[in-house]
Amino acid sequence: MNLLFDLGGVIMDIRKENCVAAFERLGLKNADKYFGEFSQQGPFMFLERGDITIDQFHEALRKELPAGTTDDRIDDAFCQFLIGIPVHRLHSLEQLRRRYPVYLLSNTNPIMWDSKIKTEFQKDGREREDYFDGMITSFEAKSLKPDRQIFQYAAEKLGIQPSETLFLDDSQTNLEAAEELGFKTALVEPGTEFPEILAEVLPRLNS
Repeated sequence: MNLLFDLGGVIMDIRKENCVAAFERLGLKNADKYFGEFSQQGPFMFLERGDITIDQFHEALRKELPAGTTDDRIDDAFCQFLIGIPVHRLHSLEQLRRRYPVYLLSNTNPIMWDSKIKTEFQKDGREREDYFDGMITSFEAKSLKPDRQIFQYAAEKLGIQPSETLFLDDSQTNLEAAEELGFKTALVEPGTEFPEILAEVLPRLNS
C-alpha cells in the first residue's frame, strides 16, 4: 500500500487567521476574502496553481498595498499561514517509510515551499526529500486539489496505482475527488493525528 499525504492540516499545522491578520497589518483591505478553509483566491490562487511567477504575484499584491511594501514583507505575511511541523510527526513519517512507499501531494506555492516548509522539514536534522519517495506540488502540476487533473498527474508522475494508494487529507471534498479516480482515502480531522488514523485504516486495507 502506498501512502499519499496532504501537507497542511495533516503533517503541518496551519492557521489562515494568522495570515489574514498579517496582511491586514500590511494594509491589504478585506484580506480574508483571499483565504478559504482549503483554497485561496486571486493572486494567491494563481501562484498556487502555477499560473503566475513569484515576481508577478508580488506585483499583483503591491497594487493593493501601501507604496514601498517590499517583497520580503509580503512573503513574511504569507508564511504566517504556516505554524509548523511537530517533530513527532517527522518521526512518524520516518517510521512509516520503512514499511511503505510514502508520497506528498500538496496545494502550495513556491514562496512557502522554498522557505518555511523547507526549514520545518529540516528541524530534526534531515531534508524534506528524506521523508518521501516522491512529492507533487500544485504549482508544479499547474492544478489544484480537488481538480481531477492533479490526482491524475500525481499518479502518473509518481508511478503509483490509485487502487493501491491511501490518500490522507483534511478536506472531505479532496477525498471525494480522489475516490472518483479509485484512491483509498482517510480524513484527518482537526485535533487528530495521522498515525492514529493509519492505525485504524491500514489493518482493514491490508487484510
